[in-house]
Amino acid sequence: MASSGEEPRSGSPSRVGTGTEPAAAAEAAQLDTAEDFEVLEEEEEEEDEDDLSELPPLEDVGRPPAPPREDAQPPEQGAGGAAGDPQEWLDVLGNGLLKKKTLVPGQGVDSRPQKGQDVTIRLKATLEDGTVVEEDPALTFTLGDCDVLQALDLCVQLLEMGETALIVSEAKYCYGAQGRSPDIPPNASLTLEVELLAARDAPDLELLSGKEKIQLANRKRERGNFFYQQADYVLAINSYDIALRIVGSSSKVDFSPDEEAELLDVKVKCLNNLAASQLKLDHFKAALKSCNLVLEHQPGNIKALFRKGKVLAQQGEYREAIPILKAALKLEPSNKTIHAELSKLVKKHADQRNVETEMYRKMLGNPGAASTPRKCKDKLPWSIPWKWLFGATAIALGGVALSVVIAARN
Repeated sequence: MASSGEEPRSGSPSRVGTGTEPAAAAEAAQLDTAEDFEVLEEEEEEEDEDDLSELPPLEDVGRPPAPPREDAQPPEQGAGGAAGDPQEWLDVLGNGLLKKKTLVPGQGVDSRPQKGQDVTIRLKATLEDGTVVEEDPALTFTLGDCDVLQALDLCVQLLEMGETALIVSEAKYCYGAQGRSPDIPPNASLTLEVELLAARDAPDLELLSGKEKIQLANRKRERGNFFYQQADYVLAINSYDIALRIVGSSSKVDFSPDEEAELLDVKVKCLNNLAASQLKLDHFKAALKSCNLVLEHQPGNIKALFRKGKVLAQQGEYREAIPILKAALKLEPSNKTIHAELSKLVKKHADQRNVETEMYRKMLGNPGAASTPRKCKDKLPWSIPWKWLFGATAIALGGVALSVVIAARN
C-alpha cells in the first residue's frame, strides 16, 4: 500500500522523527544488543527473585514510551471550540471522549471512504494550549488497519471527500497514559484538524514487488510493536495478523532469494511477537501455535523455544516445559533469563511431584501403614517361631480328622 511517508515507530500519525533522534538511536542500539525476547510477569512474590528489566519485550522495538507522570491530571474538555454549540458536534462513540465537527462541507455521504481503502488526508494536531505537535500535508494510510491514531481511524471514515473537520479526542484514542516523548505529555487530549483529500482501493498484494511487500509488512509489524508498548495487546495482535497475511499472500511476481529470506525473517518476528501478545492475554493455545510455527522454520529459534517453555509452564506442564528450556539453554548457555526460568520450573516440578506422591499415598491407604508391622513387632514381649506354629496347626488338624473317622466307624 502506497504511503506518502514512512510509518511512525512510536505511533505518530505522520512522522518518524521521534525514532531517529540521536538519543533514541543510541537507545535502540542498546536494545538490539540485549536479550531480545519477552519475559512474562511472575507472581508478586517472585518478582524480586530475578531482575529481567534489561530485556526488551519485542524484536526491533524503538524507544519505549515515556512512563506516566505522577502529577498528570485528567484532561479537561478538548480545545478547538468543543464548548460551543453542542448540536454542531457529533459524539462519535457516544461516550463524550471523541467528537467531530464539520468546518467545510464535503461532496456528500456517498463520497465517504470505505475500510480497506488507502486514504490521504491533510493533518494538523495541537495540544490544548494550542501547541502544534503534528503537521502533514498528505498523510496516507489504510483505513481500518489501525495504522494511525484511533481517533483518526474512527473519524476519517465519517468524512466526505473534500470535507474539513475538527476532531477533539481524549488521550484514550490518541497516545494514552504514556504520551509521546518529547512533545506530547501523558494523558494529553488532542485537537485534530483533518481534510480528506483522496481515497482509493489498496494495491493488489499479488502485484507487489518483494521490496514493497517487505516494507508494507514491516510497517504493520512496527505498528503492532507500538500497540504492545501501549499494553493494547488486542490491537497488537491485529497488526501482527495483518503483517502475516501480507507476507503469506500469493504473488504473481518473482522474488529474489534475498527477498524470500527477508520475508521469512519478517514472518518469524511477527510470529514471535504475536506469541508474546497472546501470552499477555492468556491465550495459551494460540501462543503455542505461534511458537510452533516459528520452530517449523527455525528449530533453533531461542525466542520461540523460550516462549513455548513459558506457555507450557503457565499451563502447569512442567515436565514438557523443562526439556524445551534446556534445549534453549544449550543453544545459549550464558543466557541468564533462561537459567532463571529453568531453575524456577525445576523447583516447581519437584514440588508438583511431591504433592502427587502424597496424594497417591493417601488414595492407597494410611500413609503410615507401612511402618505398622515393625512397631507391632517391637511391642511383643515374645514371639513364636513360624515352624512351631505350623507344626502345632498340622497336629490340631490331624486330631480333628482322626476324631471324624472314629465317629464314622461307630
